[in-house]
Amino acid sequence: MPDEPLTQTLRRGWTTGACAAAAAKAAVSALIGGDFPDPVSIALPQGQTPAFALAMQQRGIDFASAGIIKDAGDDPDVTHGVLVIAKVWRAAPGAGVLFHAGPGVGTVTRPGLPLPPGEPAINPAPRALITRALSDIAGPAPDFHVEISIPGGEALALRTLNPRLGINGGLSVLGTTGIVVPYSCAAWIDSIHRGIDVARACGLSHIAGATGSTSEAAIMQMHGMSDVALIEMGDFVGGMLKYLRRHPVARLSIAGGFGKMTKLGQGLLDLHSKRGEVDRGWLAALAAQGGASPAAVAAMATANSALHALALDDGGHLAELVAEQAWKTAKNQIRDVDIALEVAVFDRAGQLLATTGFKPGG
Repeated sequence: MPDEPLTQTLRRGWTTGACAAAAAKAAVSALIGGDFPDPVSIALPQGQTPAFALAMQQRGIDFASAGIIKDAGDDPDVTHGVLVIAKVWRAAPGAGVLFHAGPGVGTVTRPGLPLPPGEPAINPAPRALITRALSDIAGPAPDFHVEISIPGGEALALRTLNPRLGINGGLSVLGTTGIVVPYSCAAWIDSIHRGIDVARACGLSHIAGATGSTSEAAIMQMHGMSDVALIEMGDFVGGMLKYLRRHPVARLSIAGGFGKMTKLGQGLLDLHSKRGEVDRGWLAALAAQGGASPAAVAAMATANSALHALALDDGGHLAELVAEQAWKTAKNQIRDVDIALEVAVFDRAGQLLATTGFKPGG
C-alpha cells in the first residue's frame, strides 16, 4: 500500500453504486418520455457532480435500461471495467423505489449485514444515491422498480469476500461517497467489520483473524472452524481489534506468520511493510531472554529477515516469546472487554511454530 502522499497523485474513480445511480437516472429519463442523457450527471453526497458516458441503452414497451462502464481510477478494484446496467420500470403509486438483483448482482443470505437475508446486495448508501438520482427526474417521491445487473459479476464475486459473507450469486453494489480512493484501506476494514457482524449474527462465539491465506487455512484446521468464523484481517489487526471492543465475541484467535507477528509484538497495529519494519535488534534482545547464545544474538541483529533471525535462534524459544509479545499488544487493545485471546504463529508451510493458547483478554 503506497504512503498517503503518493495516493494523492493517483487517479480516483467511481464506485459501483455511483455508476448504478447514473445508469438508473438515464434509464428513468428515457422511461418517462425523454431521451437518454449522454453523458448523465449525478450529485454525490459530498457535492461532486460527475458525468458518465453511456455504454448501452435500451427502451422497451414498459421499461428502459442504461449501462455504464465502471472506472475505478488507479485502484486495483476487481470491478474495474465492468458494465453496470440499471433497468427501470414503473411501480405502483406509493410503492417507492423497489430494488432487484439482476444477473451478476448477489443476494444476501446471512444475517449481520446492512441488509436482511433475501435482499439484493445493493447497499443502503447506493440505494439512497439511486433514489436521489431518480428524484432528480421524476420528483421527490419516485415509484419505480430498479434492477441492477453486472454481466460476469457472479464469476468476479468469487474473487471477493462475498461468498464468505453469505452474499450469493454475484457482486455487491457498494460505495458510501461514490468515489473510489486508490489503495484506500477503508474498504478492507469495512469488510472486516462486516465479517465480524455476520459471525456474531450467526451465533458464533469464536472467530479468527489471519494475516494471509496460509495462516488462515492453518488456524481453520487447528480449531475446526467454518469459513464464517474466518476474518480476512490482512495487515489491519488494529482495525479488527478496535471493532471488537464495541462488538465482542467470546474467543478470538489471531494467526499469522513469524514476521507479521513480530511486528505485532513490537507494538505495530498496521502490519504492512510501509507502516513499519521488523526490528532485528528487538528480536535479538528477545532471543537473548530465551537463552540464545551471544553469537546467535549478534548474528540476529543483522539478519536479512525475521525468518532468518528465527533460523539463527539456538535458544529454541524465540517463536514462543514473539507470540507472547504479540498477545500483549493485542490484549492492550481489548483490555476492557471480556474476550479470551489467542495468538498463533505459523511458518510459510502452515506449520505451527508457537501458540499462547487462550487467555483472558479483558
